[in-house]
Amino acid sequence: MRVLLIGSNGYLGRFVADRLLADPAVQLTALGRGDDADVRFDLATGSPGALTRFLDAVHPGVVVNCAGATRGGARELTRHNTVAVATVCEALRRSGCGARLVQIGCSSEYGPSQPGSSTAEDAVPRPGGPYGVSKLAATELVLGSGLDAVVLRVFSPVGPGTPAGSPLGRLAEAMRRAMQSGDGELRLGGLGAQRDFVDVRDVARAVHAASLSAAQGVINIGSGRAVRLRDAAGILARVAGYGGALTEPDGPPGVHASPAPHASHASHAAHAAHPAHLRATIGHPRTDSDHHAPPVAYPYPDGCGSWQQADVRTARDRLGWRPRINLEESLADIWMEAACRI
Repeated sequence: MRVLLIGSNGYLGRFVADRLLADPAVQLTALGRGDDADVRFDLATGSPGALTRFLDAVHPGVVVNCAGATRGGARELTRHNTVAVATVCEALRRSGCGARLVQIGCSSEYGPSQPGSSTAEDAVPRPGGPYGVSKLAATELVLGSGLDAVVLRVFSPVGPGTPAGSPLGRLAEAMRRAMQSGDGELRLGGLGAQRDFVDVRDVARAVHAASLSAAQGVINIGSGRAVRLRDAAGILARVAGYGGALTEPDGPPGVHASPAPHASHASHAAHAAHPAHLRATIGHPRTDSDHHAPPVAYPYPDGCGSWQQADVRTARDRLGWRPRINLEESLADIWMEAACRI
């Protein structure tokens, strides 16, 4: 089976490529804007006709689209997340290859959810920002295309390679700085949000399963369990061996991280010798001017409010997929990458 992977150099795309390459039955062709792509093509500016000619030449059985933008203004997000998908759908309709389309969607398409609830695929989408709107529009294009297609709505992906701009990526970087400088207190704002974290390698497994299946429509990909960012911070501190205090303004008093069983004594001695405080903002990157500013509450830039949790029964029933990697392992891998910069 030949698979055309679009966006192979992105966060999700790299792991999807690894998963597909591990299948001896798959012949993989990567299409993208980078030099490492087998074929260079920019979906945001390329024409459907040009992509059609390439599809007819390569004749893939499956097209997986992991490309897209997570940051930028509404115009840029629309160009990369919506117009690009319109180009893919139109090219597939014109082509004679008859390829199946696996489109990567996201939980931001749903918008905020009622705390304590699990969001199923039949929930009415109410995206809370331009990113979610652009991704929802792409999903609607795919569903209305008449193609053999499935949209995987991925909740909050974590694990190795987690972008530094994501909440957990910023948290790991703030903790790395605290340990490197010997700060004994890490002040973190906005840890009350609860998200459904799913390991990026499990997401890649879901993409592989969707490529081989006949499932159509929308399928949620998540862990099925919401975790408070505050709890994720505590797990990360244990994994990292950070013995300082994690404190929140306007949060529960005395949130402390317990030292990991095998943490370095020298590291803890350094913390004790440097009682300075580190103020970190999870919602926004920290700048030098923020050094003495109080933390700012996490403003939910994903547009998902304070709570999201996936109902993942459809993925289990239609793809035979279940998440395998727990959050502690995902966070350990995030920390391993951050620790290499100490």
